[in-house]
Amino acid sequence: MALEVTPVPCLEDNYAYVLRCTATGACAVVDPSDADVVLAALRALDARPSMILNTHHHLDHVAGNEALAAAFPGIAVIAHVSDRGRVPAQTASVENFDKVSLGDVTLQAMHVPGHSLGDVAWAAPDAAFTGDTLFLAGCGRIFEGHPQMMLTSLDRLATELDPRTRIYCGHEYTVKNLRFALTVEPGSADLVEALRFAESQRAAGTPTVPHTLANELRTNPFLRCDDDAFADAIGVRGGPLAVFTHLRELRNAF
Repeated sequence: MALEVTPVPCLEDNYAYVLRCTATGACAVVDPSDADVVLAALRALDARPSMILNTHHHLDHVAGNEALAAAFPGIAVIAHVSDRGRVPAQTASVENFDKVSLGDVTLQAMHVPGHSLGDVAWAAPDAAFTGDTLFLAGCGRIFEGHPQMMLTSLDRLATELDPRTRIYCGHEYTVKNLRFALTVEPGSADLVEALRFAESQRAAGTPTVPHTLANELRTNPFLRCDDDAFADAIGVRGGPLAVFTHLRELRNAF
């Protein structure tokens, strides 16, 4: 793999990520919510980052920016243009389809609003860092956008990323998301197996991330809103937006 990814558990259930180009050693950090934990991970990896890539402005994703900027003078701090002034220490802005280079690896900014208005998924050829837009077996709550906006963003991730893409999300919500999904589709063998695996990972103290997009297309109900058979099975009429809205309301109360 051209991109080596180290998940860094932070706070109660967040993930930061240390990225390293295997060919050049170039390093970046995604969403450093806890500077001390991320700095310890960087020391253990003997890595010096040249950039911070933020997925959105929420404090549990950006709280470590300023300390890392102080520790690594000249580091680039990159987020969506609409988050300028909301992301600490931000030095550069991206819009949809903009690209950044990490050694020999290119990461493309995908603007995927809904959870917030400035959400960015950072997509490499074999990995995507989806923040709080797409979780394993779930999606983020809608704080600044609206249901159609979030549905459009999820559809974009589902159709534009290669199914083999490894999904690295912003939180460890996988077990609860899968338990919810099983209340929607109690007979799904795919969900039963996915939950068994996720629970075994957590029991061993191991992250559930990453998982492939192909797996998400089988097990994430929020990526199946345009599936007529799925809509019929859960008894929702009115098209994908109605299905998404129904699922999000159920998940909010779960």
